[in-house]
Amino acid sequence: MQGDILIIDKPEGLSSAQVVGRVKKLLHAAKVGHAGTLDPFATGVLVCLVNQATRLAQFFLTSGKQYEAELCLGVDTDTQDRTGRVVNRRPVPDYTEVELKQIFSRFVGDIEQVPPAYSALKHNGVALYKLARRGRPVQKPARSVRIEMLQINAVALPMVRFSVTCSAGTYIRTLCADIGQALGCGGHLRELRRTVSSGFNIGEAISMDALARCVADPQLPVPLIPPGDALRAMPALKADPATVAKMRCGGAIDLKDFTDLPRDATVMKNGEKGTYYKVLDNDEDLIAVVSVDPEGEKMAYCGVFA
Repeated sequence: MQGDILIIDKPEGLSSAQVVGRVKKLLHAAKVGHAGTLDPFATGVLVCLVNQATRLAQFFLTSGKQYEAELCLGVDTDTQDRTGRVVNRRPVPDYTEVELKQIFSRFVGDIEQVPPAYSALKHNGVALYKLARRGRPVQKPARSVRIEMLQINAVALPMVRFSVTCSAGTYIRTLCADIGQALGCGGHLRELRRTVSSGFNIGEAISMDALARCVADPQLPVPLIPPGDALRAMPALKADPATVAKMRCGGAIDLKDFTDLPRDATVMKNGEKGTYYKVLDNDEDLIAVVSVDPEGEKMAYCGVFA
């Protein structure tokens, strides 16, 4: 197993790190990482990167996400979710669904979010949640995130179930707290399930129990996704055997080494590094990820894979 991607349906009660540890043990892998943390009480899509695929994490971390969530109105907690300490209770007015939709609509588009004090973001190298637990919470400055879709699915006050499609870096518990404040009664995130991450949906995910059964039974294949297939949003280049051999040795390459450069393809950007391409051999195996200088024809390696 040189390097593949595995989509796990994370169960409630385990941290993302604990899931990664169990996947590593089950697969007897040298390395396993993940592309986007889920809190222990949350469930759903957790993209796990196995062995060499861990080097692809940067290409998954910036993708959009989709969630199904439940907002509990009238109760604020210090963590903005159900795991925290209650810090305020307020009565919940008898909102109509129309009134709720009007408030929810304010949060669609580009919005500013203040990251929660209980988060994995770091301050001077220390996770914010660790500082908060020591009684020294740090408030990070607001940052811009994007809410593409925000839809109410069911209302049974004080509970409101909704779906959201958002940019990477969006905190759904902060969204719940902010909506609660806009409604004047406060609120927190009660349930969260991630249904899409890095282009993978919940239908592609396997539970931890099912993974264990697959590993134990040779007749049941483990649903590993080759890295070339996993980089779905990245345009591909085909390399002939001579170019593959040159790339294996880290030889210099440029646009003239490829005859199928999709100049008008939908591409990924990374500041001044230009456009990313996945380079595949004739067997559709991933050889490398390269970046292109938009001002010239030179290509730079972002990773070469066995």
